Amino acid sequence: MDAALATIPMPFAAALEEVAIVIADEPTADQLAANEMPPDETLYGLYEGVPRTEWGSDWITEPNRITLFRLPLESDFADPDDLADEVWVTVVHELAHHLGIDDERLHELGVD
Repeated sequence: MDAALATIPMPFAAALEEVAIVIADEPTADQLAANEMPPDETLYGLYEGVPRTEWGSDWITEPNRITLFRLPLESDFADPDDLADEVWVTVVHELAHHLGIDDERLHELGVD
């Protein structure tokens, strides 16, 4: 994971200081439901927090975090190089959400 994170470009790399990276085995039922995931799909990663574009000076929030889901990632990307590539894509995608970039814009940028 460290190798994948070391190659993340700016401004995404700077945003790594504002989020915790957490590893979980797989998403919870609540996380899947909240993200309207169909039963035959899963998540590789999830950003939970307040996007930078929505911060308020008087807010007290939980820490921002990106959770990477180990079992789905390892199941779909058995080759270590492919796994590292997908971790990179997933972290950049979730950091983009932290920066206030939505899925539509990510698709336009080719990060999806």
